[in-house]
Amino acid sequence: MASGDSGFGLPQMSEQEMFDRLLSEDSARGDSEPAIAAGIGEQMLHMSLRPLPRSMRARIRDISARVPARNAVLIGGGIGHLSAWLLDLWCGDPANPPEQPTSHPESFRIVEPGGKFGVIIDRLIRRHGAENWTQIIQMPWGELTAEAATWSAASAALPDSANPSPLPLPLDLIIIDTAENERAATAAAAFELLSPGGVMLVQEPEVPTGDVGEAVSSSKMTPAQRKVESFNTWIEFVKRASESHSLGFVELTGGTLAVLRRA
Repeated sequence: MASGDSGFGLPQMSEQEMFDRLLSEDSARGDSEPAIAAGIGEQMLHMSLRPLPRSMRARIRDISARVPARNAVLIGGGIGHLSAWLLDLWCGDPANPPEQPTSHPESFRIVEPGGKFGVIIDRLIRRHGAENWTQIIQMPWGELTAEAATWSAASAALPDSANPSPLPLPLDLIIIDTAENERAATAAAAFELLSPGGVMLVQEPEVPTGDVGEAVSSSKMTPAQRKVESFNTWIEFVKRASESHSLGFVELTGGTLAVLRRA
């Protein structure tokens, strides 16, 4: 990328300077939890669900605020905890809306195949008045990417109005909040849908420790063996991506946030 056009409204910056700025903490925002997100967090505790560390949620919000995304997607909506942080960023607190809200994406899709959380997320979207540009997609990510890719190829000869893809493409901002053993495969598939200059955010899987032994077969792997397999897939993906694209890692309390930017 030319140093005079960072793509983030930061002229006369090198690629490295721009990336460092992108990953930095927004001290003006702090890490105070939005009121609605705090309520959802309490629900998660009662349901024995493990949220992303607060430092991770805050940094995802800070970085998302700097990405001029036309199309954004959150893969792994869950009960709506991280969605609440993002909608608070783009819409503000419904009880005390800001005079000048942050510009929001033209489309924001929350992928959550678990039907039991769909009602909660839908209520969250309506509470923030984001129905016109935010939707839930209740499909497994693998099926969704396959369908989106098929429609993307088929619609090349059709007008935009005829494109029925449930996932507006290309994606400018991808945020992944899935189970650890799913992150590597999810990230690899999602990165292919990222626009040039687009950004993907995902918590890095934990480094496996100890001897897990040899798996008899893929269908008979122990949880520890699957963790090793998933981490190896992650390392392979990161190596491939680093050959042509920009990567950064932010050490935070409770984990590491990986940030990938497509060249």
